[in-house]
Formats: sequence, structure tokens, C-alpha cells
Amino acid sequence: MTTDRPFAARDQPPRLGGNFGFPTPVKRVPIAPEQQPRTVTGNAIYVGGKRISRPDSLAEAAAQLQEIPGSMAWIGLYQPDSDDLIELGEQFGLHELAVEDAISAHQRSKLERYDETLFLVLRAARYIDEAEEIEFGELHIFSGANFVITVRHGRSPDLSVVRRRMEADPQMLSFGPEGIVYAILDAVVDGYAPVLEGLANDVEEIEDQVFTGSAGVSRRIYELSQEVVDFHEAVRPLRAIIGGLAGGFSKYEVSDDLQEYLRDVADHSARALEEIEGFRTTLRDVLSLNAALVAQRQNEEMKSLAEASNAQNEDMKKISAWAGILFVPTMITGIYGMNFTHMPEVDWAAGYPYAIGMMLISAVVMWLVFHRKGWI
Repeated sequence: MTTDRPFAARDQPPRLGGNFGFPTPVKRVPIAPEQQPRTVTGNAIYVGGKRISRPDSLAEAAAQLQEIPGSMAWIGLYQPDSDDLIELGEQFGLHELAVEDAISAHQRSKLERYDETLFLVLRAARYIDEAEEIEFGELHIFSGANFVITVRHGRSPDLSVVRRRMEADPQMLSFGPEGIVYAILDAVVDGYAPVLEGLANDVEEIEDQVFTGSAGVSRRIYELSQEVVDFHEAVRPLRAIIGGLAGGFSKYEVSDDLQEYLRDVADHSARALEEIEGFRTTLRDVLSLNAALVAQRQNEEMKSLAEASNAQNEDMKKISAWAGILFVPTMITGIYGMNFTHMPEVDWAAGYPYAIGMMLISAVVMWLVFHRKGWI
């Protein structure tokens, strides 16, 4: 998705402080300036799309916002503690439930309205190809009549890039809080593209592994499927979120340009969702195919084992048959080999031929028996 779109000239001066239909800024009691918390990553005041100051503290930003007509504040925080958020909520009139959500984090993507403030939760994503994992970053946005406050949990998205791009294009900032919310949403959806590309590459590799019978592919399919499910849960709510924003844009006559850009974001998020659903279907089919192939290979192995077992049984039959044939002559030989003095046939002239004859006859009889049974 393109992030440096040109903005058409407007026939009328930009509407500042509208924030989706909020008519007037909230009146606040100034708080004495103090040192800027280290969790603050950006703190600036804008008028007419241009930055006019960088307050040294959140209290100073709130005071300047009240003192300077037509001003707008954009404040960014990174993993702030509860004290910072509570103070920020007091200074900017944020609803306590929204502040509580921002403190606890681990929220689902959503869009909610609290009094005169919109509260958005977005899930940014970054793909770690080596581990085949999606690293999610949670982003909370408070959008009021003349301010935007972002609370970021996680490394993505890099909102400093969004701020620099916005400050380089005053026309974009002149749209007010709506323009900032759009730009952040656009950056989050743009960040999904590398994730989709990484997932697509891994899905192709898995398809190749399935047909080559690679070991461990079943586990890889399952783990990647879980990542895709989590990604789907992060992207799916965007349809309702963007729909809610679009309704506000239309209702309160936000610039047609900005409405068009928001529709572009909606289109890209819809495409991302379609790709994710395609990955889920593909991985499900691949998992079923892999199970079928594994079962087929196991059947072939069992067949081979059965054939080998049958061959061994045939060999054992032959060995047992010849052992039985040789047993009787061996027994006769053993008996006559004892050389006792008083033994029948010892002094008999036909004793030797008789013994040999018994050996041959017994061997032939047993051979015929085993041959009839198919052992020989």
C-alpha cells in the first residue's frame, strides 16, 4: 500500500478539531509542568498542519492545547506505566474504562466511543521468518476533539516514521485528528504485507515437504496454522473498525479526500483478510493430505513388514522341515552309536543295512509329508 499519497487541494480551509463529530475541545484544568516521562516518544502541538512546539511535559502540552486556538496535540507513549496513563487521562479527560484498557493491554482490536473520545485498539504484526512466528504489537489510540494520543505495546508499528511523513505533508496533518488516525491505521495495514509474504513462502515450503515426506512437517503445519489463526483474529475486526470510522467520516462531512483514502485502507485490509483465510484453508487441506500420505506410507510399511514376515515364515518352514527330516536318522545313529554290549541287531549280519534302510525310509516319508503340506 502506498504511504506517500499526494493530497488534492481543498476548496475550503481544513476542519480542525472535528474528530468524527466532536464540536468543541474538552475544557481541562492546567497542571503544573513537570519532567517529561521517559515513556513519551513524541509530544508536539500543531496548528494548520504545522508543528509549532514540542512541550517538555504532558501537563505543558495540555496547557498549550487549551491556550492556543485551533491547536492539535499528538502525543505518543511506549509501554507507559499506570501512573503516566492515569495522569494523561486526568489531563485530557479520557474515560477511566479506556485508560484501564490501555493499562492492562492484551485487548482485542476494537473501536469504542467514550463520551467525546474515540478509543481504538489495533494489532500491528511483524513476521519472524527464522522462527516462523508472528510478533504482534498492540496499539491504543485516543482521538479527541483536538488531540491524538497513542499508547504502543510492542515494537511495531514504528510511529516515528508515520509522524515524520505527516509532518512532511502539512496537508495531511491539516485534516486534524481524523488524518492522524487514518495515517496510523494505514501504517498498521501496510505492515501486514511482509507478514503475508512470509506466510506465503512458508506455506509453499510446507507443500513441498509434504510430498517429499520430510520429517516433522506435521508439527510445522500445526504451528504455522496457529500463527495464521492468531493473525486472522487480529485482522478480522478491522472490517468493523474501518466501517465505523467511515460512517463517522460520512456523517460529519470529513474531507472527501480522506474518505477516499480510508476506503483504500479498507480495500487493502479486506485483501489481507482474504489471503489469511486462503492460508487457513490451504494449511487445513495440506494437513489432511499429509495425514493421508502418512497413512499410505504406514500401510506400505506394514505391507512390507507383512511380506517380510511371510518370507521369514516360509524360510522357517523349510528349515523346520529339513530339521525334522534329519532328526530321525540322527536319532537312530545316536542310539546305535552308544556301543553297548547287549544291544539288538549288534551281532546281526543285516543290522547295518537295516539301520541305514530305516534312516532312508524315515527321511523319505517325512519329506513326502512336508512336501504335501507345502513346507518344502
